[in-house]
Amino acid sequence: MHHHGYLWTGPKERFDQEALRRPPHPEPPPPPAPGDAVGERLFQRYREVAAEFPTSELPPLETAYWLIKPRSLVRGTWDEAKEAAGWLGERLAEHAHRFASPYGQGATGLARFVDTAAERLDSGADVSYGLYLERPSYLHLAVVTCSPNHSVPTLACPLQKQPHQ
Repeated sequence: MHHHGYLWTGPKERFDQEALRRPPHPEPPPPPAPGDAVGERLFQRYREVAAEFPTSELPPLETAYWLIKPRSLVRGTWDEAKEAAGWLGERLAEHAHRFASPYGQGATGLARFVDTAAERLDSGADVSYGLYLERPSYLHLAVVTCSPNHSVPTLACPLQKQPHQ
């Protein structure tokens, strides 16, 4: 088992684009009937989201789905949960001065985040933190467990070679 770290900061409005953060349903909608404008829009929107979701840098709604995003978004890989939690703590400390809320800004709050993350990662779970920064920005940090992921074991690890299509 190992862990991959992900970080995203950006405008809250961008983060709120949930359609691009949700994996498309495994079965597309049926092709629209001729002249069905609503069905055509739905079908086209499904195709857009299906194409954009795997390549979008936006954090997925379900943490495990970071694993299907481009490898270039992986900010670090660790074999030990404690090391991965330490990375989270370092990133939180870097951004703490910009937190919109005082919660988590002090050493005690950051230590609580890190300790909780280490426990969860050690058990094989994923960790995801989202914090408002100076408005209107948002910070998303995630560490995803691989080999396999407990919540979605069918997702491939970004370090594994992908089969040629």
